[in-house]
Amino acid sequence: MARKLLILLCSAFALTGMLAQAQPQPDSVWIADQSTLTYYISHPLLEVYGASHAARGKGICHAGQCNFLIAVPVKSFNSGDTNRDLHMIEVTRGALYPMVVVRATFPQGEIHAQWIQADLQVQFAGEAARYTHVPFQRAEQGREVQIAGTIPLTCSDFKIDRPTFLTVPIKNEIPLRVEMSWHTQ
Repeated sequence: MARKLLILLCSAFALTGMLAQAQPQPDSVWIADQSTLTYYISHPLLEVYGASHAARGKGICHAGQCNFLIAVPVKSFNSGDTNRDLHMIEVTRGALYPMVVVRATFPQGEIHAQWIQADLQVQFAGEAARYTHVPFQRAEQGREVQIAGTIPLTCSDFKIDRPTFLTVPIKNEIPLRVEMSWHTQ
């Protein structure tokens, strides 16, 4: 009985190994090391920046295309004013939708180019928006690759009621600056 069980387990492991080899392997896997994501809000009386260093990301390049995923908690953005940050979480429905998720796709040939033109899908505040050909500058520093670019988010893209200050709403544009370091796995 024990011998039959041993043969069955060995067969299962061999089959698992063959199935793993049959799966197409990615040409490269990328992991985010460091990140700074900064949003910008403009109002006639003030300008506000809020930054997060809590983004995580992974990318896979295979068969001519790269697919990257970046996620950052909404509550991790800090503008230097706790009251403003709590209001931002409320306005963006951060309790219900606690993550900002960015999915980027671009041709694999651009992974080594100075500029990457990425098509993005951003999930934020319970809504999704698409942006095409968003430019990201790429630079190598040792074994790491730095990317930097700005995603042209707007409040209306995510059905966010624009907050007001002295009865005047903020501008619709809330660009998100992305600066990240990546390495291959």
